[in-house]
Amino acid sequence: MPVDDDDLERVARRYWIDRVTMDVVAREEGVSRSTVSRMLDAARARGIVTVTVAPVHGRAPALAAALGDRFGVEAVVAPVPEGATELARLEAVADATAGLLGDLMGSGLVLGVAWGTTTSAVARHLVARSTVDAHVVQLNGAANSRSTGLGYAGEVIDRFGAAWGAEVHQFPVPAFFDAAATRRAMWRERSVQGVLALQQRCDVALFGVGAVAGGVPSRVYTAGYLTDADRLSLAEEHVVGDVCTVFLRADGSWQGVPLNARSSGPPPPVLRRIPRRVCAVAGTGKVPALAAALAAGLVTDLVVDGSTARRLLSHR
Repeated sequence: MPVDDDDLERVARRYWIDRVTMDVVAREEGVSRSTVSRMLDAARARGIVTVTVAPVHGRAPALAAALGDRFGVEAVVAPVPEGATELARLEAVADATAGLLGDLMGSGLVLGVAWGTTTSAVARHLVARSTVDAHVVQLNGAANSRSTGLGYAGEVIDRFGAAWGAEVHQFPVPAFFDAAATRRAMWRERSVQGVLALQQRCDVALFGVGAVAGGVPSRVYTAGYLTDADRLSLAEEHVVGDVCTVFLRADGSWQGVPLNARSSGPPPPVLRRIPRRVCAVAGTGKVPALAAALAAGLVTDLVVDGSTARRLLSHR
């Protein structure tokens, strides 16, 4: 029996827009389920229904523009297929970040790098090129009660230096001192003051955000840097994550968090003095920490994967 376009449009709307099942449509129309299936095929054949699959690469620029409008940052959204693993998202973000750094970094410039899972991945994607009088400086200490941290953090920083022929400046102090007074005393040492002075000369900073959640856990939460007492203190202060081992609450505040007085990382007022601050984040589990970093004004350039971008735009 011939079916007119109005019938096809009505059935198509119920199925595609109202999202009811074929069985429900069949009961409403007084026809069989197979008839509904044929009507839906006919609706597509006549152009009443069209299906468009937007490629990931096509959506990325729109997401980047939305992030820029919302947060006032230069954003790059690394295109990653839906259903990709957390590790694949990390590698895509790392590759995009390495490309951005290659554009920003040049002769005579100073790059500050905060060690971590994400920045380590970025280091693996750097493209080698020559620079003159360029420097790479470690932004936060890496030692803890289990390790000096020099092997891990040193390897990360060294890769940046090797890629660009830059001079490397490590920061051989603990990630967190046992006492705030020890940190203050250490900061008076000339060798430490030299690294701190170079940090303040940075033209570009690279960091991720630390968070307990996520498919690829943040190193600061998994590698012996925090005691049970530290974790309890962070929970009591409603901390959602960290940047350069300085802990942030959801609103971006950091003052009054006891562990920050013992942290070797640059506090937000110091970090904000660096002209270009590149934050690379992969994984929706890090969105609360990333939102806090944005609220604190720590980010000028943001690199994320698509899923993280969408979650961040909907975060409240």
